[in-house]
Amino acid sequence: MSIEFLLNGERIEVEAPPMSRLLDVLRRELGLTGTKEGCGEGECGACTVLLEDVPVLSCLLPLVQCEGRRVDTIEGLARSEAGPLIERLVSLGGVQCGACTPGIVVATCALLRQTENPTRAQVAQALAGNLCRCTGYEGIHRAIQALAEP
Repeated sequence: MSIEFLLNGERIEVEAPPMSRLLDVLRRELGLTGTKEGCGEGECGACTVLLEDVPVLSCLLPLVQCEGRRVDTIEGLARSEAGPLIERLVSLGGVQCGACTPGIVVATCALLRQTENPTRAQVAQALAGNLCRCTGYEGIHRAIQALAEP
């Protein structure tokens, strides 16, 4: 089946079974390997992408649900709004192994689109579906809060 959608600002058409996981299409068909598969069960958040500005788990999302819609991945966000966040995550100890980082960046971009200067509680809520086994979250929170500083 042919599925057409907007991916990182570019209209694309993909030939794939409609129930293919978006994660697999992104990584295998389109070569966008920034979106990671952590658990494959919707528990870790490593595969988070934005669907019409809403964070979704691409390991659970059938490709057909993207038809005619906008999808933003870490690759697209890194070229636009995520640059300052990524720099702060690196400089403030919010990155270690990196497996969770793309999902955390994507979820944070969604939060920052809605709330310019989020509180620690808002950050915690926005990242509740993103598991990180390495950092202890403190560096991640510091990096996000530092975005509001001049």
